[in-house]
Order: sequence, then structure tokens, then C-alpha cells
Amino acid sequence: MPKYKYPNTVPFYKFISRLSTIAKNPIPFHREMFNELGDTFSIKSPLQNHIVLTRDVDVIKHIHQKKHKLYHKSKIQTKYLSKYVGYGLLTSNDEYWLQQRRLIQPAFHKDKIQNLVNHINTAIKIQVNNIPINKTVELYPLMNELAFNVIANSLFNISTEKKELKRLQFIIEKLQLYIVKELREPYRKLWFRLKGELRYHMKLVKENRQIINGIIADRRQSKNQHDDLLDMLIHAKYEDGTVMTNNQLIDEILILFVAGHETTANALTFTLKLIAQHPEVLQKVEQEIQAVISQNLSPLQEISQLNYVKCCIEESMRLYPPAWITDRVNIGDDKIGNYNLKKGTIIGASIFEMHRNKKYWKNAEAFIPERFSEENRKEILHFYMPFGAGPRLCIGNNFAMYEMILAVKAVIENFKISSNAEVIKVNPLITLKPVDVQLIFESKS
Repeated sequence: MPKYKYPNTVPFYKFISRLSTIAKNPIPFHREMFNELGDTFSIKSPLQNHIVLTRDVDVIKHIHQKKHKLYHKSKIQTKYLSKYVGYGLLTSNDEYWLQQRRLIQPAFHKDKIQNLVNHINTAIKIQVNNIPINKTVELYPLMNELAFNVIANSLFNISTEKKELKRLQFIIEKLQLYIVKELREPYRKLWFRLKGELRYHMKLVKENRQIINGIIADRRQSKNQHDDLLDMLIHAKYEDGTVMTNNQLIDEILILFVAGHETTANALTFTLKLIAQHPEVLQKVEQEIQAVISQNLSPLQEISQLNYVKCCIEESMRLYPPAWITDRVNIGDDKIGNYNLKKGTIIGASIFEMHRNKKYWKNAEAFIPERFSEENRKEILHFYMPFGAGPRLCIGNNFAMYEMILAVKAVIENFKISSNAEVIKVNPLITLKPVDVQLIFESKS
């Protein structure tokens, strides 16, 4: 009797024969195999360990919560991604990750984030005022610019010049595109090196770090209080009373930029598109926002009152979770249900497919914000993980929700939005990116 037992296996020839289409967009292949083989299946390469893919909530909770210490992030993040964005919370494992998490977590506590709300709201208003009106507009670039400026303003307040921010934005976007290219086409690594692409992007990494290092150096010398995330991170102390080095700060700031702005830009794009596509939802959103405006509240008070807006964002992230898939590798043999997995098995948890699994969701493909109303949400939260789960739950989840609620409020307050009802297209890169999502903005004044 074999020692190891894996879920139903996809014949390797079937995987290889469709490799080019899977590389472009793996979601259709995943769904086909889930429907054919069940909520968990495996792929066995002759040269590597098994790869397991799952949309089963119990398996996902097992690797993220119940046995999280046995499941580490794979080399995709700890080796390949960290080369470009640093070895920080997103890309580290073991004791170093735990040490950094304990150090940084307090800066993202709700009470601390509440102090940043005015920074967030100011940056949003500036960007919303720049939205072109009375024409069809590509939505993602607008939301990307908005989210980048929010995270930059919240991190650095007024301590950095606009020119530096623009350069940071350019470099981060260039690096993200190259990371995806390198991960999807590993067989072309030598060609990238010979063409000079690797050298060029590593120069960008160096420049990125130099810009942030300069900002940190200026801040360390400053005697002013800035009330931003950089102040919190610089003064955060380990148990022995020491603080982060500049290199550690750079790593964590880069992670915050990469993880904190693109995921939010994606989610805002999908949310506004879905609201615009559903007139009855848009009407409820407009009514709620108008009621809040009439009370003359602070931004923080507005957030607490915009409950239906929050439901729309949560339902949008169910259908289009920015972190659409997570990966883990077990550092020891393990048993999950009826499966016995060998050490070194890579498990991909498809949050995208779990969020659309008909076992867990009624009308799974429909946009129904009311799912997340107070009376309904308890039934579904077990199957809902847009920010991950367990000890590695996204540290910026509260920050992201505050930002998205205020951004949706600002857009709907200032514009009439409309859209056609075309199918929303996605590009599943490191995050789930919207493709050719367009909206029409008309002035309300």
C-alpha cells in the first residue's frame, strides 16, 4: 500500500498539451478540472513533486490556519518575488516573518489607521477631481493612480517630492510587469539575461531602494512629527529595544507599495464597474451616500455609516478577489482528510474558485451585495477570504477597506456613472487584474 495518497490527478499530457493557454490564463483550466475531478485535484510532473490545487474551504483553512506552521510560502515569493520587492512580510517565512509581523502589526491596528483617514481622504479627493467627464474612460489607470497616491501619502505624508513619487510609481509598475513575465516564461530566463532585461530591471531595483533610502534618511534627521506610516515604522521597536535598519525599512515599504496599491486599484475597478452595471444597486449606493453627506460627518464617521457601500466592496472582492490564488509548500509530510501529502508538495489555494463554489454560495456568479448585510454575513464569512486567513491575514485589510469605502463615496458623490453590461474580463497575474474595464463619468453639478 503506498505511503502517500493524493487527490484525483490530471494526466500530465493533458497539462502539457495546454501549457501555452494555461500560461496566459489558468482560470479556465482550473475550473474545468475542478468540475471534472472535484474540489481538490493534483498534477504530477515526472521531474517534480505533486502540485495540488484546491477550492475546498477545509483544505484551505488547514494550510492557512490549522497547520499553518507546517506550510510555508513557496519559492515563487520567498526567492523570485523578493529579488525585486525585498524580503519583507509578504516574502519571508519562519522566525523572521513572525518577528516582523509582531513589530509592524501595531502600526496597522484600527486605532492607528483611523489617524491616517484624513491623509487617505485628501489623496482620494485630489485624484477624483482629475477624473475626465462626459466620455468613456479606461477605469483601471484612474484607480491605480488613486491607490498609489493614497499609499504614498499615507506612508510619507509631505516628506517626499512629487517627482520622486512619480519615479517610484514608474519603477514599481515596470518591475511588476517583469516579475510576471519571468514567472510565466521561466524557460526564457537565459534569453532575458542575454537581452539585458534582467540587468535593466535589477538597476531599477537598486534605484528604487536608493530613492526610499533617501526618504528614510531625511526623516531620521527630521525633528518634525508627520503622523504617517513611515514615522510609525521608524520608531517601532523589537522586544530588545532596537529598531529596523534602513534595509529592513526599505523591504517593508516596498512590500506595502506593491501589495497595498495594486490590489486596491483592482478591487476598486471591479467594484465601480459592478455597481454601474446594476442600476438597482447604484440607486441604493447613491441614496446611502446622500444620507451620509447630509449629516456633515467626518471621514471616519462616514466610513462607519456607509454599510451598503461596504457590502458592495465585499461582494466585488468575492467575485474578483485581488489575491486570487495563494501558494504554500509543506515542510513535512502531512495528512489532510483522506490525503497523505509528501513533504515538498505545493498547494495552490484558489480563492477565486472557492468564492464561486456553488457548494458554499447561492447564485454564486451573481453580484448580490445584500449577502454581506449584518443579518446574512455570519453564514458566509467561513467561505470568504479576500485578505487571506490565519496568522498571515493581510496586515493592511482595515487600511484597504477604509480607503475603498471613501473612494467609492467620493466617486459616486461627484459623478453619475454608467456602463454597458459587457462581461468583465480579467488577467490573473500575481494579482487578479481587470482588462479593458470602461466607465462613463458625467458631472452631477
